[in-house]
Amino acid sequence: MSGDGFHVHGPHDHELEHAAEHDPKGMAGQLAVVTAILATVGALFSYMGGATQANAGLHKNDAAIKKTEASNQWNYYQAKSSKQNLSELALELAPEPRKSFYVDEIKRYKTEKADIKLAAEKLEAESKAWDDKSAEQMHQHHRWAQATTALQIAIAMAAIALLTKKMWLEKLVFGVSAVGLVVGVLAWLHI
Repeated sequence: MSGDGFHVHGPHDHELEHAAEHDPKGMAGQLAVVTAILATVGALFSYMGGATQANAGLHKNDAAIKKTEASNQWNYYQAKSSKQNLSELALELAPEPRKSFYVDEIKRYKTEKADIKLAAEKLEAESKAWDDKSAEQMHQHHRWAQATTALQIAIAMAAIALLTKKMWLEKLVFGVSAVGLVVGVLAWLHI
């Protein structure tokens, strides 16, 4: 409400207020309370959905960072392999007094490559772990979004039930609300 007394109503706000004033204990009063509760729970579900979506993005980013680090290690491995190959070629072409140098170089490159390979494989495993965490968070996000959507539908149906005064619609509101709450509990339990 502004200082000039101007108030903007939503599509069904006036009807809800009017019905609640004239029939606070009947269908209107009951649906007004249910609508307020559903809106509150829906806001919480929406927050959780946003939080899990943000977490999924962060985890996916961490996975990409680890994947890049692994790729760098594999490139380093490849560079050592090239140097080893050149040393093997030099061993064949070098005069006898220089051959022992290239034999030592080949052994060194083999050892270095083994360490680099372990580091690259470890980084790839970390990347996969972050990807798995991201997928889990996205699954939860979808659950929260489904629960929020069901509650929003129930709120809209409550307005229609108030306007039409259809008892079957009121029952449907409770049914859809229950579905939304069950899906929210599944999200909470990470199922």
